[in-house]
Amino acid sequence: MALIYVTRAIPPVGIDMLREAGHEVDVSEKDGVLTKEELHQAVSAKPYEAVLSLLTDTIDGEFMDAVPTAKIIANYAVGYNNIDVSAATERGVVITNTPGVLDDTVSEFAFSMMLAIAKRISEADRFTRAGKYEGWAPQLLLGSDLQGKTLGIVGAGRIGSGVAKRAKFGLGMNVCYTDIKQSEKLEAEVPCQYHSTLHELLKSADVISIHVPLLESTKHLFSTAEFAAMKDSAYLINTSRGPVVDEVALVEALRNKTIRGAALDVFEDEPALKPGLSELDNVILTPHIASASQETRDKMSSMASQNIIDFINGQTPANVVEVK
Repeated sequence: MALIYVTRAIPPVGIDMLREAGHEVDVSEKDGVLTKEELHQAVSAKPYEAVLSLLTDTIDGEFMDAVPTAKIIANYAVGYNNIDVSAATERGVVITNTPGVLDDTVSEFAFSMMLAIAKRISEADRFTRAGKYEGWAPQLLLGSDLQGKTLGIVGAGRIGSGVAKRAKFGLGMNVCYTDIKQSEKLEAEVPCQYHSTLHELLKSADVISIHVPLLESTKHLFSTAEFAAMKDSAYLINTSRGPVVDEVALVEALRNKTIRGAALDVFEDEPALKPGLSELDNVILTPHIASASQETRDKMSSMASQNIIDFINGQTPANVVEVK
């Protein structure tokens, strides 16, 4: 039997797996994110051998030193920018994540955001609820058609490729993309054009969908210069990581109609929004729910738990994160 700590309530399928495997599992009872002090106090309360963490937890060397008995930290997320993987390697701690499981779900969500902002669906919903609808009018809330327009994918990984497929084969959009290298896999699956630089893509795309990890090189990848390079009729979709977009610059670009609209599921300083963002009509804001389907969140729960079970049983977990 192993002692396992889960930093926040997750779908019970994974917790049940751990307990059925004979392990003792403690789950944070707080309805929300634990502060740094609360987190360190919780994991140091017992000699936990494993921690199941969330993307909202800061897992650094100080955290690991607070629970030196834990030799695996299973992140309930695909991303792991909340974890200092080098510090884990130095301490002999294995880090795992939950890749692949949410690709289709996030691709669907990004695709739906693209439609919603172009068709002004959220804006129209607010308009109607506010009692402003007085009857059909020929120029009421005119949006944009997407068929035949160009989608620019920034980051041609599994999720970006999923959005590209839906746009090309679902709406008949033209697709271009940029990444650190050309993707033969994507080009074999979807007729598309590769741009070696972001600015080449910005000039040609009518919709831009971001699918890059958060790295030093991608922080504020989109800022004033990038918005100025986009078409004034273009839309920006971000379901990747909030700090990839300079929110202050985005507010100005939206306010000044430098670009036509944006749809964001992630934010620079979650859960806070930069001043002015929520006041704009030409932006859709959702609370980091791109992977929030029951099916996907259950799979994430079971995958993170299986990583722990395998490790405790002396096996190599399927989803070990390596130092890059």
